[in-house]
Amino acid sequence: MNSSNFSINANAAQSVLRPGIIDLGLGYPDPTLLPTEAMLRASQRVLTDWGSATLEYGGNAGPGPLLAWLLNHLGELERQAIGPDEIMVTGGTSQCLDQLLHLFTEPGDVVLVESPTYHLGVRILRDHPVELLPVPSDDDGMRIDALQTVLAELHRQGKRARALYCVPTFNNPTGRSLCLERRRQLIDVAALENILILEDDAYRELNYDGPALPSLWALAAQMGRRSAVARMGSFSKTLAPGLRVGFLTAGREIIQRILDCGVIDSGGGHNHFVALQVAALCENGDYAPQVARLRDAYRTRRDAFDVALRAHLPTGCTWQVPLGGFFLWLRLPGGMDSAALLPIANANGMAFIPGARSHLDGSGHDYLRMAFTLFAESQLVEATRRLGEAIRTL
Repeated sequence: MNSSNFSINANAAQSVLRPGIIDLGLGYPDPTLLPTEAMLRASQRVLTDWGSATLEYGGNAGPGPLLAWLLNHLGELERQAIGPDEIMVTGGTSQCLDQLLHLFTEPGDVVLVESPTYHLGVRILRDHPVELLPVPSDDDGMRIDALQTVLAELHRQGKRARALYCVPTFNNPTGRSLCLERRRQLIDVAALENILILEDDAYRELNYDGPALPSLWALAAQMGRRSAVARMGSFSKTLAPGLRVGFLTAGREIIQRILDCGVIDSGGGHNHFVALQVAALCENGDYAPQVARLRDAYRTRRDAFDVALRAHLPTGCTWQVPLGGFFLWLRLPGGMDSAALLPIANANGMAFIPGARSHLDGSGHDYLRMAFTLFAESQLVEATRRLGEAIRTL
């Protein structure tokens, strides 16, 4: 092979910070808060306790030790029993979402998408030959009246929706949560219309002002509608994104269809060795302290960020203080375009995600998304000062 045709990235991580830029567009954890020592202990225990079994093909649903821990942990967290045939270990939320779309949609199917939504989730959705339709949201999350309007129009066209993707708890990008009444209404509508809800539940345990609302999956189970929701969970936000380990809770027929697919039949469970490392870390008692550490650090950063925004941004900028998750969703004054603002902000030494990237139809141009998890309080304050200068310049 001609070596001039390719290059190898020598960096170990996916992204490298740009010099001089405080990039609040990156929804990353602070690397200084990642559990390196706990993971080292877990890695040593894995090989000591389970030996060569850690290096074999994994069980289709995932390693027993992690599944057992998850059944107990999620049962306590949500006060909802989970059957052993209603859960499996995944390669993270992105992998799981892609597989659900592959197995449970056909070319031309309609998939509804909460709007605004996770912009890279949309990238995954667009990898599939489906028709994507947005469902608007407000301060209480997805609007059920808007959902019913979309469904009525589909019926008029002789179509129906196959699935609905949403981040109902500490939403990416808004930080908002779907209110309890709408959660129940959404489950009822989905069951009536035979729509599979694809619930991205990555931020559940990063709650800063009280417990999160029940997941759609837990509510659906309580309502006798376990097959209405496929809930995707992740260790990327509570432990480390590099693990690429998550879990899926869903109706047993959904889980079984995934376990019967060719990818699992060929390679066994996802990330078997790393999943066992996660199991060992959790069994060692290191999970709860790690989550508490993140909550404390991110709550402090969120609060400092809010104070800095009030101090440095001009009149007319509005936002809600998020109760959990990674992100703050800011509205610019006077219909200002965040895409036009971004190069000015870059020149000032900060960055963000323009709001239009989180909307299927390109709307939301006067919003922007910022993460408060990667940088220390002093850097958040400085980034906010630079943003304020950029807004005044524009």
